Amino acid sequence: MDRSANLDTEELKMTREQYILATQQNSLPRTEHPQFYPVGIYGWRKRCLYFFVLLLLVTMIVNLAMTIWILKVMNFTVDSPLVLQSDRNVTVNARNHMGQLTGQLTVGADAVEAQSKRFEVRASEGGKILFSADEDEIVIGADRLKVTGTEGAVFGHSVETPHIRAEPSQDLKLESPTRSLVMEAPRGVQVNAAAGDLKATCRKELHLQSTEGEIFLNADTIRLGNLPVGSFSSSSSSPSSTAPRQTIYELCVCPNGKLYLSPAGASSTCQSSSNICLWS
Repeated sequence: MDRSANLDTEELKMTREQYILATQQNSLPRTEHPQFYPVGIYGWRKRCLYFFVLLLLVTMIVNLAMTIWILKVMNFTVDSPLVLQSDRNVTVNARNHMGQLTGQLTVGADAVEAQSKRFEVRASEGGKILFSADEDEIVIGADRLKVTGTEGAVFGHSVETPHIRAEPSQDLKLESPTRSLVMEAPRGVQVNAAAGDLKATCRKELHLQSTEGEIFLNADTIRLGNLPVGSFSSSSSSPSSTAPRQTIYELCVCPNGKLYLSPAGASSTCQSSSNICLWS
């Protein structure tokens, strides 16, 4: 037992001595020099890096110089308009996300062509539509449409408008040089001259016809010029040669509607001078 206790005591002393020795070794300053490891690019790698950086700098300078040259040649400036020039034509295309052509504007030597579903011209202020065209109709939204050509405007089909008016101090003329001019309205046609004359002139016959109503002439004086004067038949009595000059006539009507004048007498003389109806 005493021997075992002595052994345990010796082992404990050795363990304590080892711990103290280890602690003293850790607390002692180290006299070894620290080792430094170089970090960076050296040798041919460094030269290649400098070469690529220099090449990139030269490329940037050349790119900047080319950009400035293009801007100078094409006259791209902030204060000047954009000018596109071509020896043949200039074409601007618009495409959708699938690459399909949706609009095209071509400016050529002979014509300017626009191809799209709808073409619009808007005012710079307010965005009012001045002109628009599609497959169904053409709309002119300007306040006034003025045609200054000597031949005027030619329409192949009908023109619908609620009002036709001439310019101030100008005459309005409706003319058909080689065919007839027809004015029709289901509820009536009104021709009014508020401060002037109304004239109807024709080369042959002028017809005034009312199928169901009447022709009404309302004026202070109604004048019918150049009416023929009927002559007395041989069987009827005629005024003597010494009678004064006839200044009063009677208005007569033939069975076919022709008007003529007959010298007025104490009674009607239309029957006496009705031979003029045989000539019509």
